[in-house]
Amino acid sequence: MSLGRWRRVAQVMSKAGEGMSGSATGEVVAEAQKQRSVFETLKRSLNWVRTSREDIIESEKRLLTLVQTPHVVEQVNIGSGPPGSKVRWFRSASNEPRFINTVTFDKPEPDAPTIVLVHGYGASQGFFFRNFDALASKFRVLAIDQLGWGASSRPDFTCKTTEETESWFIDSLEEWRKAKNLDDFILLGHSLGGYIATRYALKYPEHVKHLVLVGSAGFNAGSDRLMQFKSTWKGAVANFIWESNFTPQAVVRGLGPWGPGLVKNYASNRFGGKWGSGSTLTDEESKKISDYMYHTLAARASGELCLKYIFSLGALARTPLVDSAPDLKVPTSFIYGIEDWMDYRGAVAARQRMNVPCEIIRVPKGGHFVFMDNAPKFHDAVFYACRQYIPGGLGLKLPEGPMSKLEKQEEAFLV
Repeated sequence: MSLGRWRRVAQVMSKAGEGMSGSATGEVVAEAQKQRSVFETLKRSLNWVRTSREDIIESEKRLLTLVQTPHVVEQVNIGSGPPGSKVRWFRSASNEPRFINTVTFDKPEPDAPTIVLVHGYGASQGFFFRNFDALASKFRVLAIDQLGWGASSRPDFTCKTTEETESWFIDSLEEWRKAKNLDDFILLGHSLGGYIATRYALKYPEHVKHLVLVGSAGFNAGSDRLMQFKSTWKGAVANFIWESNFTPQAVVRGLGPWGPGLVKNYASNRFGGKWGSGSTLTDEESKKISDYMYHTLAARASGELCLKYIFSLGALARTPLVDSAPDLKVPTSFIYGIEDWMDYRGAVAARQRMNVPCEIIRVPKGGHFVFMDNAPKFHDAVFYACRQYIPGGLGLKLPEGPMSKLEKQEEAFLV
């Protein structure tokens, strides 16, 4: 571009920055935008970790184009800290407002129940993209990125105890609830989200009418095999790494420009139809979810650093939920994939101690991400779990069990 053109572009940019009035031709404005785009592309190519908050938001938009149901995405302001608290969100020095990224699918029927979806560790609300349409046919659906994840605020994480870390998520969820003016809703949590949902229901049972825990963390007990592993030198090294809070996301960031390839390979291997359920990801789905996963994983470390404070090596809760089961005041449904590495027997042990209605549903041809592995049967399980709240839902049935997972059971069943 000529020196004269550069001067004209500079004048336009200067006037825009100072708020001055002035006219410029469409050609010059277009040239300025083009040059800025080139600069941003060059700057991005020089960054080791090639992501940003804008990339997360854009990748989420692309992923949600796969959803047919109309929806609204918003940043819900939850303030700078819990009311009456002497510490701010994230235990950081900043008093700036924090935001929870939220997608809402409103149901036109006034009697449709509300369900809130809480994602697990290393995930974000977009992981439910295969479920939104089906769930929105029965519920008013709200899905969130937990504080420090996805497109939600990501300030410093400086919690030092299990109690502080749990409060990080529970208190922020409560402030989000108040900001959205919600009450008497169904709360569904997956994995870590199940742990947080349970802790939230224990603290605020008046707001939750039913708890749905999908492959929930926090109920598993340690096995002899794990104890033996921890006693070996390999176990000692693994435990040291765990206690150092070295996260999978750190690996993705450390690989820099090779990070997207790693995530793409993982997504392809993990969600590539290994369950043979007929719900294999399409090429478009695979491309969009892997892109979304990369940007949410590679972004600034925040909520991910909760790991060692809530769980010990082996994803065993430092404050097991089985011990809190007698205190639950909310009817609860557990949902597991047959191949879920989270052991459903932890839920069986909790049910024996609970004083509220509880059922356990195991879905065939699905693992820990059962809602992606076998979405149709997962939806059936959720509808059954929430049958008393869905208009006409009391007639829903599931086969009775249990059966061995070695048997080729074609329907979900109750334990």
